[in-house]
Amino acid sequence: MAQQRRAKADPQDELATRLRLLQELSGRGVRALARDTGLSSSSLSRYLSGQSVPPWPVVIELCRLVKRDPRPLRPLWERATNPLPAPPKTSRQVQPPSPPAGAPRPPRNDLPRDVPDFTGREAQLAAVLAVVDSSRVVTIDGMAGVGKTCLAVHAAHRLAAGYPDAQLYLDLHGFTDGREPLDPDPALRALLAALDVPSEKVPQEGGVEPLAACWRSELASRRAVVVLDNAASAEQVRLLLPGAGPSVALITSRNRLVGLEEVSPVSLDVLTPKESAELLVRASGDPSGADGRLARDPESAAEVLRLCGHLPLALRLAGARLRHRPGWTVGILVERMAEGASEFDTAFAMSVRQLDRAERRLFRLLGLLSGSSFDDYVAAALADVPLRSARAMLEDLLDAHLVQQPSAGRYTLHDLVHQHARRAAAERDSPAELERALGRVLDYYVHAAAAADAAMPDVSGSRAASAGRPPAELPRFTDKHAALSWFVTEYTNLIGVFEVAVATGSDTHACELPRFMRAFFARRCGTTHLNVLFERSLAAAQRLGDPRRLAEAHSDLGFARYNAGRLAEAGAAYEAAAPLVSEAGDTRSEADLIMRRGYLRWGEGRVEEPLDLFRLAGKLYTDAGCPMGAAHATAYEAWAMLQLGKREEAARLAREVLDIAHADSAWPAALTARITLGMAIAHEQSDEAAGHLRQALELAREDGHKHNEAWCLNCLGVALRQMGRFEEALASHRQAFALLDELFEEDWKIHFLNAYGETCRLAGLPDEALSLHRQALELAPKVGHRHEEALAHEGIAAVLDETDPAAAAEHRAAGQAIRQELDPGA
Repeated sequence: MAQQRRAKADPQDELATRLRLLQELSGRGVRALARDTGLSSSSLSRYLSGQSVPPWPVVIELCRLVKRDPRPLRPLWERATNPLPAPPKTSRQVQPPSPPAGAPRPPRNDLPRDVPDFTGREAQLAAVLAVVDSSRVVTIDGMAGVGKTCLAVHAAHRLAAGYPDAQLYLDLHGFTDGREPLDPDPALRALLAALDVPSEKVPQEGGVEPLAACWRSELASRRAVVVLDNAASAEQVRLLLPGAGPSVALITSRNRLVGLEEVSPVSLDVLTPKESAELLVRASGDPSGADGRLARDPESAAEVLRLCGHLPLALRLAGARLRHRPGWTVGILVERMAEGASEFDTAFAMSVRQLDRAERRLFRLLGLLSGSSFDDYVAAALADVPLRSARAMLEDLLDAHLVQQPSAGRYTLHDLVHQHARRAAAERDSPAELERALGRVLDYYVHAAAAADAAMPDVSGSRAASAGRPPAELPRFTDKHAALSWFVTEYTNLIGVFEVAVATGSDTHACELPRFMRAFFARRCGTTHLNVLFERSLAAAQRLGDPRRLAEAHSDLGFARYNAGRLAEAGAAYEAAAPLVSEAGDTRSEADLIMRRGYLRWGEGRVEEPLDLFRLAGKLYTDAGCPMGAAHATAYEAWAMLQLGKREEAARLAREVLDIAHADSAWPAALTARITLGMAIAHEQSDEAAGHLRQALELAREDGHKHNEAWCLNCLGVALRQMGRFEEALASHRQAFALLDELFEEDWKIHFLNAYGETCRLAGLPDEALSLHRQALELAPKVGHRHEEALAHEGIAAVLDETDPAAAAEHRAAGQAIRQELDPGA
């Protein structure tokens, strides 16, 4: 069964996970990709959520960023690029066929799709290409809906063959409702990330000028075409322009960027009447001969052109209405187009007015959403209607081309349609109704995240959400894999909702949402962004003044600090949480905090103190009626006993945990207990020990938790060494370190280096052993792990005993001094 589930795992999702790990190593949170290191918002969402696969050169450069061999990722990338054939889809969208196995990947290309009905603009296209050829940078300006982006993208596709290194697209959001224009700093980081520039080459200090210099330097040796869309001003794009070298940039803006004196502009007006008529014919699918509806009623056709203002986007929408309403005459279309609105808004209003009252209301409310895509559950919560009704209304909106369906079950709004919906909502719906609708969206995401989190095993179980009102219907998460998939798909929306909660003062939502995302972050994201979320969650808890929430926020932030290797800051957060936990009188929260303090003390190299803390946590979990938490505390008590050399007691406690029934065999307590038991009985019952450890490894792989997988591999190597099976032990250690290299987790190696070195020494590989112990001795002080520092000294002494007794004695004395420091009574 486990093998079947792994076979069904999505390699595209797994590759997205690896990309997030690369980002994590660079010290940036996932959300900060768009702001600090990021890509364009569209490509960022696609790559990190697993919706699309980056070209192989992107993967190579990301690996180069952290000085890792990209070859281990090649099989995963190929599986993601060439997935197995899927069953026929019932969605309206036809999925493109996968490229043949082994086919070369195209260069990095973020360009949007070139529209199939591109009409006219011959002179403007020639002018753009001529300016690019002579001066490499061109601006395309004009009013909203006039086709600036369409022309820029069309020209970029024409230029792509001559600029094979990259074809990049970045939306600068100069005129996006609800968003501030993208500043040069995050824009430059997005572009550098799109070129996969190693993090060590990207300036982190000194302001925006060093970033601009880095960007120009990278472009100087490449042939790339860059589309900078929707610019607000010359100042916004000035530092984004290429310097020396062959690369070119195409900039679009609703303003004439007169501040870019050195850049030649191409200004777009509306289409000519002839071009407008041709585009309307093509968009409507109407025959161009005398038998066509447009040809039979030229006066009405001319009125449609006038009402659309000869704007390409408005003409396409009008044509789509005709194409999907074969019973309409052109006169009916004209009658449905209201007078009084602007020419541009009239084109959208024409489609909206074909809807019934409830559908028009849903369309307006969809303008409140700010994420990349949404599903029918969100729409139902937004409009406060049954799920079935929301689905039916979305289908009608899809027919009206007011929403798009990029994949089955997911919907988006074109940016300009989204703006129209927001304006219509502001005009027709009261501020109180809009506030209630936005509140329902916040409620939905917090409660949906809580439901997804409940499907994923945690130490002490998940709490129910208390923010707002539960929605009428939530997605069903049959298992942790379904929950993980939902988190991946909704990630950008969840972060957007968190931002909305902070901005609107919805502090309860801001407190709860990050808590329900912890298990997801542990498997699919790094710790940097989680630290940021909990910092802001703590600020929300401080505003609420609720002792229990404030205690949990300090504790959660401490745990995020601990997982990021920031041990001193973790300790400070726990100290702040302790009196608040006591004041709140929440026994379970107290148990959680004590458990986390045990992890921290273990991470600092203590042994006896964590054992006492785990025991105390177990008692408190029992008092709080939380048996799963008590079991996890017992599992860690067993682990601590094992480190103290009390193998029989460790084995007994581990067996107690394994006797507890749980729906998920990979839940944390069982995994810890199985590893502990395997290592505890390795000397006496080698076959059973190996079985437990291999089963733990299998469960970690099934769970998709790569850090746990590396832990299992290392422990298996130690047990196999204790059994005298050195070749197998070395192979297991090597697999663990290969996995850590793929995860880019240098700090995690402190837990494994000394064990690997001891195996090498006993296997007759003294040089490798000495190298590993010395690596541990160098790394341990950096991460604050004194216990491993002592082990490193002792390991070096063991290797040098025969060749350099004096040096061995010095290292042994140093190790003993550290042990006395850690445990003065020893």
